[in-house]
Amino acid sequence: MRGQLALRAATAASWASRRAGRGNGSMIGGLIALKIDPSLMAQLGRGKRTVLITGTNGKSTTTRMTTAALQTLGRVATQADGANMDAGIVAALTAHRAAPLAAIEVDELHLPHVADALNPSVVVLLNLSRDQLDRVGEINMIERRLREGMARHPAAVLVANCDDVLVTSIAYDHPNVVWVSAGSGWSVDATSCPRSGEPIVWEGEHWYSTGADFQRPEPQWRVDEQGLHGPDGLEIPLSLALPGRANRGNAAQAVAAAVALGADPVRAAQATGTVREIAGRYRSVDVDGRSTRMLLAKNPAGWQEALSMIDPAATGLVIAVNGQVPDGEDLSWLWDVRFEHFEGTQVVAAGERATDLAVRLTYAGVEHTTVADPLRAIASCPPGRVEVLANYTAFRDLNRDLEAGTK
Repeated sequence: MRGQLALRAATAASWASRRAGRGNGSMIGGLIALKIDPSLMAQLGRGKRTVLITGTNGKSTTTRMTTAALQTLGRVATQADGANMDAGIVAALTAHRAAPLAAIEVDELHLPHVADALNPSVVVLLNLSRDQLDRVGEINMIERRLREGMARHPAAVLVANCDDVLVTSIAYDHPNVVWVSAGSGWSVDATSCPRSGEPIVWEGEHWYSTGADFQRPEPQWRVDEQGLHGPDGLEIPLSLALPGRANRGNAAQAVAAAVALGADPVRAAQATGTVREIAGRYRSVDVDGRSTRMLLAKNPAGWQEALSMIDPAATGLVIAVNGQVPDGEDLSWLWDVRFEHFEGTQVVAAGERATDLAVRLTYAGVEHTTVADPLRAIASCPPGRVEVLANYTAFRDLNRDLEAGTK
């Protein structure tokens, strides 16, 4: 009865929020529902075959791909907006109560208790690296928490990226693991073994610990430029609409998760190729006659991957950085990113922390100008194709300004 009351209150709050023009109302509905009945998440998840997706980077993209792959089996409950904490998860499950399947994005700090509530069939572990140290905390502590949390769910299938040392440590002792070689362009946060503290040694794609019985497992799935390679010699073409090697790795883990629930691997792989945009990321828009592509990055590993996606033929590159609470107010991470020279491309430092970024670009030897307002920064670039790379609130605010300009 309390659960039914919570759902009715959530529906009313969401309706009021939409009427007041304060958004779609899903978050406030989820918050109110959980205040009335803290056990509501477990009630809503009961009877569903659920995949949880977590990691520092790529959660939203992989969740969309997993959703597409699972839709080859039936209806899927998922978040439309990437709200990956308790209220957003409850809102997504409330909106899709009849769906037999669920693909739920989960903030890595929330994974243990969300898994306890939803008893997932599959957990996708993408990667683990530094992210907002002022909120998240020290990365090895997070690894230990996730390892302990997954140990409480021995029946769940862990789809784990064996190219990520910290993710491998989370899943290494679990009885039910599907290892995927999804790639890892960032190993700075795992130079030492999370189990012994001794160095990690890399030999090509293989790695091992010098202080513990801990090494890269042999993957059942791997991805390359030709396609996806699975168990028993399975080879599947993989054609994606989204750019970058990281997204091919995301697709590989999405397909492996769907196959673990019974999906046909070929149909699942084809479905991942239908994902074209995630909450404005990767979309191209016209800004003052310039074809502008929007990229989001939120931490050093994500920035390094996003920089590798920049089109060298672009006439302009706008890098926008804010330092608000959702971004992490400590911007020292800028010095961990390997900013490269962009010969032939006009680079503009933008955002609320444009000056901090400009200092970093100067030390990196990148010629640039500084225009704090991202829209004006785009307009300052030569006509043609402009790439925009922004952190969380800078990306959010720029999308809001672009939407306002089209009305």
